[in-house]
Amino acid sequence: MKKHPLAIAVLAGIVTATATVEVSAQELALEEVVVTARKRTENLQDVGFSVSALTKSEIEGQFARDITDLANISPNIVIDDTAQGPGGVAAIFIRGVGVADVEKNFDPAVGVVVDGMFIGSNAGSLLRSIDIESMEVLRGPQGTLFGRNTIGGIINITRSKPTGELGGKIRAGYEEYDTYYMDGIFNFGLGDNVGVKLSAAKRDQSKGYYDNDEIGRDVGRNDYQSFGANILWTPTDNLELEYTGQFEETDQDTPPLLNTGQARHVFCSGYGYCSPSVDSTITGDRRKTANVGYIPPDPGDQVIAFSTPGQAVEADMAATFDADTHIIEARWQATDAISVDYVFGSYESDETIISNWDGTPEFLYGTTRPATYEQQSHELRLGWDNGGAVNAVVGAYLWDSEYEIPLRSWVGFVVPGTILDILQKTKQESESQALFADVDWRITDALTLNVGGRYTKDEKSTEQTGNVTASADESWSEFTPRASLRYELSDSLMTYATYSSGYRSGGFNGRVNSPEEATQPYDPETVNNFELGFKHQSPDNRLRFNGAVFYMVYDDKQEELQLPSDTGTGQKTVVTNASEAEIWGVELEAQALIGEGLTLRANVGYLDTEYDSFGYTDLQSGQEVDFSYLEFRRAPDVTGTVDATYEWPTASGRIWVRGAYHYLGEHYVNVTNAPELKNDGQHLLDASVNWEINDLRLSLFGRNLSDEDGYTHGYDVAGLWSYAATRPPRTIGAEVVWNFGE
Repeated sequence: MKKHPLAIAVLAGIVTATATVEVSAQELALEEVVVTARKRTENLQDVGFSVSALTKSEIEGQFARDITDLANISPNIVIDDTAQGPGGVAAIFIRGVGVADVEKNFDPAVGVVVDGMFIGSNAGSLLRSIDIESMEVLRGPQGTLFGRNTIGGIINITRSKPTGELGGKIRAGYEEYDTYYMDGIFNFGLGDNVGVKLSAAKRDQSKGYYDNDEIGRDVGRNDYQSFGANILWTPTDNLELEYTGQFEETDQDTPPLLNTGQARHVFCSGYGYCSPSVDSTITGDRRKTANVGYIPPDPGDQVIAFSTPGQAVEADMAATFDADTHIIEARWQATDAISVDYVFGSYESDETIISNWDGTPEFLYGTTRPATYEQQSHELRLGWDNGGAVNAVVGAYLWDSEYEIPLRSWVGFVVPGTILDILQKTKQESESQALFADVDWRITDALTLNVGGRYTKDEKSTEQTGNVTASADESWSEFTPRASLRYELSDSLMTYATYSSGYRSGGFNGRVNSPEEATQPYDPETVNNFELGFKHQSPDNRLRFNGAVFYMVYDDKQEELQLPSDTGTGQKTVVTNASEAEIWGVELEAQALIGEGLTLRANVGYLDTEYDSFGYTDLQSGQEVDFSYLEFRRAPDVTGTVDATYEWPTASGRIWVRGAYHYLGEHYVNVTNAPELKNDGQHLLDASVNWEINDLRLSLFGRNLSDEDGYTHGYDVAGLWSYAATRPPRTIGAEVVWNFGE
């Protein structure tokens, strides 16, 4: 096993914190962390599985743009924006389990749940960090209560509720790259029973992170705005009705991509687009791209060839992403023991983007991808808790979704001097129904048994027209059980043993090259997790120290492979149940008050992943390939964070400084471990200085102060070329927050 200085440092910090806390003053205490990870409200330290949480004040202190900047909350988690589409396309991996593709036929493997609504698309799930009340990361499969495609875990986000009192908050800031932002929340009441919260946000980045000498300007600009309304009506003491509406609009440059071509690639050997080294790009700089986008003539629905490249896209933003969210919640305390909760969720997105995927100034491979997506869900839960030995949650869940994309691919490398214009329309629909139950039985004052299960049935259909015409449908069902024992060794120490399982539905490929690939479904995948852990909180509530060791068995793992093709676009994406795998690891987390005003949060995770088998047989050629030697992507063997805040009072308020170090071990960002798409270990530094004067807060902050340029995504395109996207560079900014009323 490798020796990792970070792990040693974090563990030493935890031990030091523990020793220091024992002799410190008793009047200070950590803020209590309440989570809803089991569809119940309970203390973080009472939950019998691995969960990390950030409170509202901790989230605000990190100056995050979206949830990618909050990844240091937890060990063994990687959150990236893949830069494959507008609005942010999430690649969220927990314990090495996740999905990183722009196509919407790929259901998320890590669920993002916002105010009780599961977001079923990778696009749009990088939630902006505006008005977030709490964020929880549930590690490991959550197949009982959340159920839908949560084999890796859950990111559970809750936004603030209307207060019913007159008041609110305004935040404004400026960052490098000509970026300004402003958002606000305004609360007020309508009578005694209705609270209203209105919100608005604007973030305009008018200078991109990348340079592009081909078009003579920077690229990567982004203009985002949103409006929201949240209404809470309490007609009786036992009933709450809540509506949340959120409306978002994004206009941006096509996310810049970097050509990382090597000697084995056609675009290197045939066109001369070669990176000078395995660690660089064809421009010699990870923050300089050569992309030039084009808009070819509009042929309607025909598949044609033309000899002129069309109109170059130089100045105008070529990507948009609009999303509307509606959530309706009803919470009824029917009796002292019985509660009834209903959640309706609706999410719709509409996006457009013109992309030059090859990352060169030539017109070799580009697409236009206007896509629409919509989902609706209904969840009904019945809770029982009379203060006795047994409490339970049972419920039902209904889901349906649909997306359409008329994908046009422009291929300029197959026939010299000619652009092939290939149209492929995809429409896919999905329906899911589930019944679930989760029961706690307190056998003794110290010992509690938890059992649960979920039965899920999924139905999917696909319809392809254009270059390939085909249709098919299929259904699958699965029961995912859970069992856990929690034992309280003392008032401050709890241990647990948990078995949990997760299931992710099968489906149909969304990028097709032949009728066989369009109609051949891939099967569901399952994960079985075995976990032992402990949770300790010191009697003076100044130290939390939690840990777990886990072992996971991954069956029928879905993998998307990029392979060459002698038809269509010259390459194809194939989804196959090609592998079985084993994953094990260790996770430690600590939070402590160390002396007057000093708070420390630290975590460290170790992860070991291995394919037991990973083979693929091409449907057309019959060729068999063994990939079992590969490493998991986005599964660094070590992750860790040390985050410290020190504050002191002043005559007119308080001042505090924060510094955070986050480590990501070396890892690949593509399935087939292309050497040019491997990240070395990354050392990420954030810091801030804050001054609070009454209701006003002034801050100076910096993100990625070490200016790490690791790849957030990589794709090796069937021996033609490879491309990557880079994490945002060092950014320094200033912010002011004014809280008023209430």
